[in-house]
Amino acid sequence: MKFTVNCDCTPEEARSFLGLPDLSPVHDKYVQTMLSTMDGAGSLEQMGKMLGAFAPMGDASMKLFSQMMDIGLSGAKGASGKS
Repeated sequence: MKFTVNCDCTPEEARSFLGLPDLSPVHDKYVQTMLSTMDGAGSLEQMGKMLGAFAPMGDASMKLFSQMMDIGLSGAKGASGKS
């Protein structure tokens, strides 16, 4: 048997219903730190290094994300080239 339940609620209501913590103060602090750090960056290269340092896994996650994007783009080019 399969049934579907639709619930119209805000993200805050969903978090409280599921018992998840409200991390909006942490998110706000993270964004504010990123913005204040970016204000001190003089070039795009410096900004990229700072973003890599703030990423959850550092530079490794930025490289992984870049590789995934490259794979996705090459797949999209390959699919469009066959048509």
